[in-house]
Amino acid sequence: MIKLFFNPAPNPLKIALFLEETGLEYELAMVDNRLGDQHTAEFKSLNPNAKVPVIIDDGEVVFDSNAILLYLAEKTGCFLGGNSGAKRGELLSWLMFVASGVGPFSGQAVHFRHFAAGSNPYSVKRYDFEARRHWQIIDERLTDRPYMLGDEYSIVDMSVWGWGTRIPFMLGDDAMEEFPNLARLMDEIDARPAAQRANGLKDRHKFKEEMDEGAMRNMYPQIFAEEGKSN
Repeated sequence: MIKLFFNPAPNPLKIALFLEETGLEYELAMVDNRLGDQHTAEFKSLNPNAKVPVIIDDGEVVFDSNAILLYLAEKTGCFLGGNSGAKRGELLSWLMFVASGVGPFSGQAVHFRHFAAGSNPYSVKRYDFEARRHWQIIDERLTDRPYMLGDEYSIVDMSVWGWGTRIPFMLGDDAMEEFPNLARLMDEIDARPAAQRANGLKDRHKFKEEMDEGAMRNMYPQIFAEEGKSN
């Protein structure tokens, strides 16, 4: 059985969606970032980068959401979107585009819009711009095809979905109107029973909701480390 280290953030949700789509048997290990579960020695022995998701599959540990998606897709032969020639290249290119661009810039856009201490107008402007630019590339890709790789729903779409659910929080309530093709894909995936089950996993555990000082210290320890140096 696969063990999934999970919380309801964009990256773990991608893996939950894949597992629910395929019906693979799995169990959850909840990791509450605001309580600092990701910094325990036990968890960091699985992922030294102290981030979810992580899976353990028959003793094999895999971390980083897109690495896990590719691992599981190759393990099962599912949702590879055509696994040869140009299609293989497209799969890897777009999967890494989400991993190296969409995810990081989206995460920073959220951070500087909602959580960063003090006023950071340059940072807000930079990450808002870059997040929108990356999402516009996704939207344009979907102009003439139903899914990121063409006619087949794949792990690339699942990876897009994980972060796409946060666009209103990331860029503003009306931001999805800028990306009509992406919105169409998001609505389609949201309607899938597997996505509804994945979204329901958060209700199995009472995650900390307050973003108090303790939560900030656990999620953004660099802020307090810098404060300590200045004292």
